[in-house]
Amino acid sequence: MSDFFKTIIKAIPIGLATTFKTIFKKPITLEYPEVKPDLSPRYRGLHYLARYPDGEERCVCCGLCAAACPADCIYMEPAENERGERKARIYIINEIRCIFCGFCEEACPEEAIFLGREFEFSKYEISDFIYDKEMLLENFDRIEKTRREKEGHKFIRQSRFDFRAPTPGIDSGEPH
Repeated sequence: MSDFFKTIIKAIPIGLATTFKTIFKKPITLEYPEVKPDLSPRYRGLHYLARYPDGEERCVCCGLCAAACPADCIYMEPAENERGERKARIYIINEIRCIFCGFCEEACPEEAIFLGREFEFSKYEISDFIYDKEMLLENFDRIEKTRREKEGHKFIRQSRFDFRAPTPGIDSGEPH
């Protein structure tokens, strides 16, 4: 019982000291709907599927993002387009299951899936948190495309077959 009173007698002055240190400081209050908070540069928000500058989707449905996902929230089925190129016929992300770890974007060799900076994506129905391919591409068009351009983020590959282009040193005869 005496240990209990010793703890209280010791804790009250510590608590009051903390209170008196902060009582005269100006409060930091954000007017949230009007003023958006500054997010950490490493913040991971709503998913989106990126497009090439010509409007074609980047995803080739390789399945690496689904394999890397520890929450198993990504489902995809491949298909071929009219030119014989592999594309995602079905691409679904369940945002309720997602833990926003970013493993999917790290695993993607095509720079197709990203976690954006959007944090305002609350819904009324649980079924609205299941994003299909069209919704993910729309997220890129609506939110992330302009933000990436404004902040100067560039994709490593600007067109679909950049990897086929020879390096400058090989064609020009220059030693590299």
